[in-house]
Amino acid sequence: MAAELVQATGDSMEYIEQQMMQMSSSSSSNTSAFTSSMSTNKFRKVAQGLSRTTDAEHSGLQRKTSAAVESFSQVQKSSKIPKGESVPDFEEKLRPITAQEGENAVFKAKVTGNPQPTVSWERDSGCPLSDSTKSFYDNINNQHILKIKNLTLEDADVYKCIALNSHGEATFSISLIVTENPAMDFKKMLKKRSVEKREEKKPPTEEEMLKILAGADKKDYERICAEYGFTDFRGILKKLKEMKKKVEVEMVRVLKTLEDVTAKVGTDVVFNTILELKDPNTRMHWFLGTELLRIQYSHGKYEVKQMGTKHMLCISSVSHSDMGTYSLQVGDKRLSARLNVIDEPLKFLSDFKPKKVTERQTAVFEVRLSKKTDAPLTWKVKGKELKRDEKFNVSLSEDGLTYTLKIKDVKVSDTGDYIISIGDLTATVPLFIERIPIRFSSHLKNVHVQERGNAHLECEMSSKDVHIRWLKDGCDITASRRYIFLHEGKRAEVIIEDCQQADEGQYSVICTQDNDTNEYVSSAYLTVDERFASVKSGMSDAQCPTGSDAELCVVLDDEKVDGVWLKDGVEISELTGVQVVKQGAVHKLIFSGVTDSHEGKYSFKAKGAESEALLTIADPPEIDSSVLDLLGAQPVTVKAGHTATIKIPFKGKPSPKVTWYKDGVEVMEDERTKVERTADGTSLVLSRCVREDSGTITLRLKSDCGTAVTHLHLNVVDHPKPPQGKVEFLEQSGKCIKMKWKAPRDNGGKQVTSFVIERRAAGKRSWNRVGEVDSSTTVFSDDKVEEGQGYQYRIRAVNAEGMSDPLETEEVCAGEPIEPPGTASQPQVSDITKNTMTVSWTPPGHDGGTPVLGYILERRKKGSNMWLQVNKDLLTDTNCTVDGLVDDVEYEFRVTSVNRAGAGNPSTISNAVLAKDPIRAPGLVRNLCVSDSTTSSISLKWTPPEQGDEPSGYILEVRPEDAKEWTKTSKIPIAGTGFTVMGLQERIKYHFRIRAVNEGGLGGATELLEGVLAMPPPVPPRFDLQGKLKNQMFVRAGTALCLHLSFTGSPPPVVTWFKDGILTTGREVITKSNTHSHILIPSSHRSDSGVYRAHLKNDCGEAHYDVNVRVRDFPRPPKNLYFEEEVPGTVTLQWDHTPDLIDDDDGAHYVILKRDTSTASWFTVAECVFSSKYTVTGLLPGRKYFFRVLAQNSIGDSDPLDSKEPLIIAKEKECISSLRLREYVSPPRQVKPTFLLPLKDHAVCKGHDCTMSCAYQGLPTPKACWYKGDSKISDSPRFWHSTANGVCTLVIPTCGVIDGGDYTLVLENPLGVAKCSCNLVIYDKDDNGLLESLTNQKNKEKFIL
Repeated sequence: MAAELVQATGDSMEYIEQQMMQMSSSSSSNTSAFTSSMSTNKFRKVAQGLSRTTDAEHSGLQRKTSAAVESFSQVQKSSKIPKGESVPDFEEKLRPITAQEGENAVFKAKVTGNPQPTVSWERDSGCPLSDSTKSFYDNINNQHILKIKNLTLEDADVYKCIALNSHGEATFSISLIVTENPAMDFKKMLKKRSVEKREEKKPPTEEEMLKILAGADKKDYERICAEYGFTDFRGILKKLKEMKKKVEVEMVRVLKTLEDVTAKVGTDVVFNTILELKDPNTRMHWFLGTELLRIQYSHGKYEVKQMGTKHMLCISSVSHSDMGTYSLQVGDKRLSARLNVIDEPLKFLSDFKPKKVTERQTAVFEVRLSKKTDAPLTWKVKGKELKRDEKFNVSLSEDGLTYTLKIKDVKVSDTGDYIISIGDLTATVPLFIERIPIRFSSHLKNVHVQERGNAHLECEMSSKDVHIRWLKDGCDITASRRYIFLHEGKRAEVIIEDCQQADEGQYSVICTQDNDTNEYVSSAYLTVDERFASVKSGMSDAQCPTGSDAELCVVLDDEKVDGVWLKDGVEISELTGVQVVKQGAVHKLIFSGVTDSHEGKYSFKAKGAESEALLTIADPPEIDSSVLDLLGAQPVTVKAGHTATIKIPFKGKPSPKVTWYKDGVEVMEDERTKVERTADGTSLVLSRCVREDSGTITLRLKSDCGTAVTHLHLNVVDHPKPPQGKVEFLEQSGKCIKMKWKAPRDNGGKQVTSFVIERRAAGKRSWNRVGEVDSSTTVFSDDKVEEGQGYQYRIRAVNAEGMSDPLETEEVCAGEPIEPPGTASQPQVSDITKNTMTVSWTPPGHDGGTPVLGYILERRKKGSNMWLQVNKDLLTDTNCTVDGLVDDVEYEFRVTSVNRAGAGNPSTISNAVLAKDPIRAPGLVRNLCVSDSTTSSISLKWTPPEQGDEPSGYILEVRPEDAKEWTKTSKIPIAGTGFTVMGLQERIKYHFRIRAVNEGGLGGATELLEGVLAMPPPVPPRFDLQGKLKNQMFVRAGTALCLHLSFTGSPPPVVTWFKDGILTTGREVITKSNTHSHILIPSSHRSDSGVYRAHLKNDCGEAHYDVNVRVRDFPRPPKNLYFEEEVPGTVTLQWDHTPDLIDDDDGAHYVILKRDTSTASWFTVAECVFSSKYTVTGLLPGRKYFFRVLAQNSIGDSDPLDSKEPLIIAKEKECISSLRLREYVSPPRQVKPTFLLPLKDHAVCKGHDCTMSCAYQGLPTPKACWYKGDSKISDSPRFWHSTANGVCTLVIPTCGVIDGGDYTLVLENPLGVAKCSCNLVIYDKDDNGLLESLTNQKNKEKFIL
């Protein structure tokens, strides 16, 4: 593409510069709303970076691009774009690609724009995309992708990605460099030789030769004609020239020419024309007269715009120097128009507003004129013209348009209207002086004094020419005679003598000055403390009987202090029988005839002094004498269960402590006992009285004044206690039982009147009264007894309140004793049907001393607790038939023996019996067969028998073939119709038989006809993967490689492992079993990669499974690095491929690094390089470089391949030696050195290169000299600098910390000197704080980061 640019400009270096300038200017025009095209100069190569080669085998011309190309352009079609919509743009830049023949190339573009742009791909040469090229959209990453498979040399070209919507178009161009593959070149040579043998080349026709030469360089015309065998060289050159001229004539069509423009000074001017261009890339140049306009160096003076076919030149703020003829050169057409600039009248451009300046400062007035004039400018104030002196300074700017008046050290007297006059123009500017605020060098301070003392409040100001006013609590006191005011110089003071409480408050001083409306205040607070007395001797509490005299006294340390007496917080004014006396410092309160009204808390209060005391009345406790006489006359009697209340009134002050005692023990309150207390009495309440509550009750009243005690007797009456001791039996015969006892210990408070005797027969529950005796006797005889019968007696004492609790005797017998019979045997049940059963038992072994009269038979349902008697009368036999039973219900029975003494204990409960008719034994089991078998078990199944009742289980028996005895397979019958016999010996034959069983008995035996071998059924081998092992496996070198496979088969298959079809060598650890096998390599190597096969085989078949194992390792380094410098500033590196790059499918590639000999740090030049050839650009002339190539994959980097000797980059001697440049004659003029684009501040990461550049103008060409600080560095070998075509460049390689600082460029020619400076900051990549601050500074200022 760059070669075509050179060709189109007639091989002129000047046109190349102008084209690059125009591309840069059109890029800057994109910021305007009317910008219609933009081209960003992002080429990574110079004009000589492209070369062409021809191939005689093709009719067209093939090109191999040897340098990367990258460019971007944008065209805006709409003059106004709605909010939210935009022109298409590329969010991520596309990158040039370098690849070998036969490889793949992928371009990825991420496009933005609203409406959504459509994206297309084209080749810059105009050739259609090849069949191996595919374009599509990636929805996941939002990228448009162009993929080219199996690259050929014909695919090398510049590819364009075009994004288009209704607002504009964006185009990104990148190059695809295809390098030759040696292997493929060999194939081409074979093909070429075969073609040459088949046919001979014919020279092309004139039309074909014109097409071939149309895209070639002029220097190659003669060589191409010779290669193609075309002899009419001069004729073809003439026709080629005519053809190009004809094409150029038709390239431009003018629809509207430029028109003359007339404008005023300072306005903006636009020249516009409408052109129809065949080639949108046709170059355009604007001229002023014969001088080319350098738009990019005009600082915004000139701007080129395009809107569709309309082309415009915008000139901002025109002046007389801009007058002239402006021309537009398009191809061979030149359009011109005239710009005329009209002058304007003189006027003031400044805005005259009132100026306010602080006193003692400098006041500055500036007057800006619209143009230069020779008329003098005068300044006047208060009718007097100002002259330049020490006070006033009048100056004029270099451009002659700005007049400045400076008034130094302004004062209040300088206030006024300043009049500016020049010619007929007059303006007035008022000046106001602001006074310097008053400051307090020492403020008023808070003061603390005692009452009747003197107080001083003072402050100090920054100025003595002030007016002062004094305030107290906001009120003016300046004229008050109560205060003494002093004002001497900058100091002000107020004095308050003999301070009182009323003088306390906030004092303020207010300062003012002339021509100042502000008030300056300082405040402080005066505190006046009271004078207090203290108590020397205070009051103490007093007690006295009613009617006696009393006195309270307080002694202070100050006789002049008066006090106040208070009773219960209220001041004493009139109180009967009380007198207040003051004797110097002694204060008294005298009581005569103390009464209850005098009791209370008395206080004495004075300034700073206070004392308190209690006055109380003290009378001893006293019980009413009438109550004492009544209590002593007779005791207090209460029935048991009732409540006893004893109430005793008393008097005494203070209230005495009340204590109750019973028999000398203090009474404590509980649920039954309560002590109630009132102001004049107390009560003892006993609830639910019992006999034990009887006794002596004592009340004790005690206070500090004395004690009172009284006694009384409490009697609780109740029924008597039971008779005492164990009853003694005096006689026990078959006719009489005689007994004796002792009287009760407590008669219940009343006399015992008699004793009541009751009895009951043995085994009975009810008691019967058999007699009563007088209290005087304790003996009783019972003659109404039966011989041999046992009896129990109880005796009760009786008084007026009732009978006592009984005294029970032990059981006694009248004569010899008899017992109930023993226990019968456990009942047995027989003859069972669903309705009846027969129960039998045997008599008890012991009859209890009297014959058994009969038996009681009982039954119950199983699980129930309720027994039912079967017989109504006693059974005399030892068996009984029970009927009336319920079908299918279980019953239990027990028997009890009965004699004259009663019933004995029940017998043991019988076994539970089901009421059901008898059950038949089951028949023969059917269909006995084998369902499954293994090496240690055999599974059988069968069908239940058809005859007999339903079986409750099955008994399965087994017998080895060499044995005669049958063995049960389970301890209990088998419930189901299938069973697995475990624990068998492998390959031994076993016989089986089975019987059905139920409650009716065993059924007949069913036996298998033949024996069964203990082994599984034959099954061919089969792998059981379950997704655990995949067909392809990746392992990192050095880690363990383990392949585990599970399988099934009967008999167990034989496992064999192969690697790449060969039996494993034995380095692997192989484990095998009947169901699984695995192969283990503890530390895998790259040589372990391959296809591993597990082979299974048994008598029923074979099976195999393959696993492709890839062992990944660090790549081996490339070899044989060599390089050549084809183009100045670039180096082409070549090396031999590492074998791992071809075998690795996981993105293996090369990384290119470089290192300047002046530093030890390596810097990455390129990543993701897949070919064995790469061209390094951007090298500095005269520098020495080492180069390094690394192979890299997903595991890591290979060992580096370094260049053995450094490469010295040759300095440029001539930019383009093959171009025939026209001699350029500079215009006869001289210009002082000035900077068009100054240096900018830079921030560079430590270890990286820094490039500074600026644009300048000056004739003769100025001499450039670089400085760092004050040191000259132009001649230092540490730096590289160049000056050419109006651009100065300084390169600092591998920047270090010492390179930071200020850099200055000095340009000098005979007309003058120009200087320009910038600052360089060196930062570390880990210094996040500095990096963030530099980034923020970059966003706010012109800063290169």
